[in-house]
Amino acid sequence: MKLAFVLFKYFPYGGLERDFLRIAKICQSRGHEISVYSFIWEGDVPEGFNLTLIPVKGISNHQRISNFSNKFSRLLLENEATEKFDLVVGFNKMKDLDLYYAADPCYEAKVREQHGKLYRLSKRYKVFQSMEESVFAQDKNVELLFISDIQMENFKKIYHTPDERFHSLPPGVDRSRIRPDNADEIRSRVRDSLSLKADDKLLLMIGTGYKRKGVDRAMVALASLPEPLRSKTYLLVAGEDKLKKYKALAKKLGIENQVHLPGARDDVPELLLASDLFMHPARHENTGTVLLEAIAAGIPQVISGVCGYAFHIENAQAGKVLSEPFQQTEYNSVLLDMLTSEHWQQWQDNALHYMRNSDIFSMPDKVSDIIEATGKQRSVANIYKMAELVD
Repeated sequence: MKLAFVLFKYFPYGGLERDFLRIAKICQSRGHEISVYSFIWEGDVPEGFNLTLIPVKGISNHQRISNFSNKFSRLLLENEATEKFDLVVGFNKMKDLDLYYAADPCYEAKVREQHGKLYRLSKRYKVFQSMEESVFAQDKNVELLFISDIQMENFKKIYHTPDERFHSLPPGVDRSRIRPDNADEIRSRVRDSLSLKADDKLLLMIGTGYKRKGVDRAMVALASLPEPLRSKTYLLVAGEDKLKKYKALAKKLGIENQVHLPGARDDVPELLLASDLFMHPARHENTGTVLLEAIAAGIPQVISGVCGYAFHIENAQAGKVLSEPFQQTEYNSVLLDMLTSEHWQQWQDNALHYMRNSDIFSMPDKVSDIIEATGKQRSVANIYKMAELVD
């Protein structure tokens, strides 16, 4: 099949982007032709991918997204005769999709919860609501691929989308995150490179968007630790954001020498092995694949209850899930308890047992199966339509 994959922006470290890449590569490995459309692409283009960058205009983000969607729709019409795609697979909400991979929560549900009637008059609202409706409206023919059953119910409630269009997916952890046999050797080497002593504690956070991930919450919790534990505990955040205010916060809290903000990193699997505790006190998190990456690496964790995948940590008994609504005092206390607990090895053993006995890897293969099944169904449907026209 000729498959068009479309997403607004690509950069190598985003969760949605990594999911897209793995799904597209599996489809490619099955013999399908892959064309990709975006308006921002950072990093290398995989061999065999036909990438088209669509230039967009607009001062605001919603203007650029609307411009991109409209240009992509026109491009599909222009190519109808020469390069007709069997399916269009989208990773953002927009028009003209055959399948949509739902990494983002329901926009309309968020608006109803957080905004008043005046917000609905804004151009931003009209753009995003229209694009969401073009995917989920009852009369559309878009197959919906969901990694969060909770979010699935939100869309059903608001748009009354037929159940048969929804597909529930297992998690899709990259197998490169599985704890290797030489994990202790890697841990020692990476900790040496970070100038960490044997009794130092390394807290690790991974993700772009520091406010949403709760980096400030982690800093406050670190600053609350009693001495001498506080002086022996370090926080490393692997991910991109504007760092100035977070460096200022670390200085204000008196922990500027213990907080490291190196930006995005390519050595996340090694950093996981070097860490003592994975931290994810997020304010919002649709799922949180990174939580399962920590499980696969055997790293205990403390996370906020808002994370869609929090139940995996509870089921695995691989750490602590904070209460909701979030309370900083609880986080401070739990962090202290975990860093001084004798149960670290048990949490690690529990995580690895859960990894070996649960399906947390197969999402890309399942999505590829659904793409192929949809292609076959629609091909048969088109044949029947053509036969009816001939009759």
